Amino acid sequence: MIVAAVKSSHVGRTVLLLILAVVLLILANAYGQVLLNRWNQPFYDSLSRRDLEAFLFQLGVFFMIAGSLLVLNVAQRWLDETLKLKLREGLVSVLVKEWLVPRRAFWLANAGQMGVNPDQRMHEDARNLCDLSVALGTGLVQASVLLATFVGVLWAVSSDFSFELGGRVYAIPGFMVWAALIYSATASLLSYRVGRSLIASNAERYGREADLRFSLVRVSEHLDGIALAGGEAQERRRIQLYLEAVLLATRRIVRGNTNLTWVTAGFGWITGIAPILVAAPLYFTGRVTFGGVMMAAAAFTQVISALRWFVDNFSTIADWRATLLRVASFRRAVLTTDMLRQVESTIEYAEGEPGKLVVENLEVASTQGSDMLAERRVEVRAGERILILAAPGTEKTLLFRALAGLWPWGAGRVIRPAGESIFYLPRGTPYMPRGTLREVLAYPAKAESFPTDAQYAYALCRMGLGRLVSILDAQLVWDRELRQEEQLALAFARILLHGPPWVLMDNTFGALDGETLERVISIFNHELEHTSVIHIGSAEAHDPLFSRVVHLVKSPVALAYDGSHGAEVLVPARKAAAVK
Repeated sequence: MIVAAVKSSHVGRTVLLLILAVVLLILANAYGQVLLNRWNQPFYDSLSRRDLEAFLFQLGVFFMIAGSLLVLNVAQRWLDETLKLKLREGLVSVLVKEWLVPRRAFWLANAGQMGVNPDQRMHEDARNLCDLSVALGTGLVQASVLLATFVGVLWAVSSDFSFELGGRVYAIPGFMVWAALIYSATASLLSYRVGRSLIASNAERYGREADLRFSLVRVSEHLDGIALAGGEAQERRRIQLYLEAVLLATRRIVRGNTNLTWVTAGFGWITGIAPILVAAPLYFTGRVTFGGVMMAAAAFTQVISALRWFVDNFSTIADWRATLLRVASFRRAVLTTDMLRQVESTIEYAEGEPGKLVVENLEVASTQGSDMLAERRVEVRAGERILILAAPGTEKTLLFRALAGLWPWGAGRVIRPAGESIFYLPRGTPYMPRGTLREVLAYPAKAESFPTDAQYAYALCRMGLGRLVSILDAQLVWDRELRQEEQLALAFARILLHGPPWVLMDNTFGALDGETLERVISIFNHELEHTSVIHIGSAEAHDPLFSRVVHLVKSPVALAYDGSHGAEVLVPARKAAAVK
């Protein structure tokens, strides 16, 4: 999954070249290990003969081989770290690109548990997955190459091994190879049986860590409301619950790793003497010299080290697999989120002639039934101002999202004006992107789209925010620097700057104070007199600005939005209770 995703990114070619370079270095390193293994026999034979001249010569050979291997190891480490970096760059870029397809992130956030904490999946999980993938992938390739290389050495050394038992001679060709296979298979099976629970435990821990992080960020973002309500103790208790869940999941991992250590460490100690024990029969039968025994033992060590790769890395593999499942399931959810619209009944969206927005037979589904526009066909012309009055109990925000295309669940048809932008202003505090005030006002366009300071200054002064003109290029956290009413005024300054042909608002006028509301109405009556306005609100928001009133009411025979089965479906309201 990770290679396929990264291959389609802008660093795909670089990643493939880095993988090829790593494989070539591993092959070169394996060749150096073979030379080092062959060096064992003449070196230890010179010791057994007490041949000082040969001993010193072999020391020189050793330093040449070791020096070359050192260079290869350093180069491989650099390539490994660079590959991790490029993999993460490619994977995160692809995930963010797929996640931020228009409206997809919003749909995913409303698609159940999979939409929770996407930041954790794209940040921590993606980083961990890339690091573990490179480490495990490199180790597996290296172990495979060493295994293929030194199995031949072991087979050659022990190809004619035989022993006598009960007067009969038994031959075991390549017995050191079979001994290595039996030894490693036993360790691998024991490791799997003891450590297999670590996969689920690691996945659970990542989920609990994400919940804890999200709760801490949420408290940090709402410190003023928490302090005013005196809710510190309750928030502390809530965070403590998340922390206890993290600690419980971590304790399971600690217990699993501890049990696994009995196997890995136990076989690790045995491995220190196992090569000599297996090679000893060759020496005592006189088939090889002492140097040959040391060469055979070194080759046996390389083979069982390669075969023990699974044992030594089982906990890491469990961590990698848990991380892979989280990232893969998130990407699958992102790519299939659009399919949520393929339900029993959805709103149809189309583009019509410019200068006209048409809504036909609109019903908006929710978990409590659905709402509908009393007027079965609503046609809004360019420059017209419409107020949608919401009856008590209706979902004004869902209607706003349905008209904006964020909430397609329901019935009916929305025909938007082709080639004309619609500026959406949701309920509550408007979104303030990070950046300079100039960038905030120009959002979502680039600041260069409005080249002169006079354009920004006029928009700010018109909304009573003239004090901000001098800090247009200051980079602050604006949703903390500005009061709520100033943030709303800034949103209308942005509308004035952009001058969109259409504006859709969710009960925004009800949140404006008297002076700001007068400024907004004045702007729509003068600078933006040709801008069409659709405002969803209540009776208190009625103003001479609006030329027509449309009504949002409860639907008598409605559709209900039901997400209890994983994939969202729509069922008639009278069946919803049975489904739940």
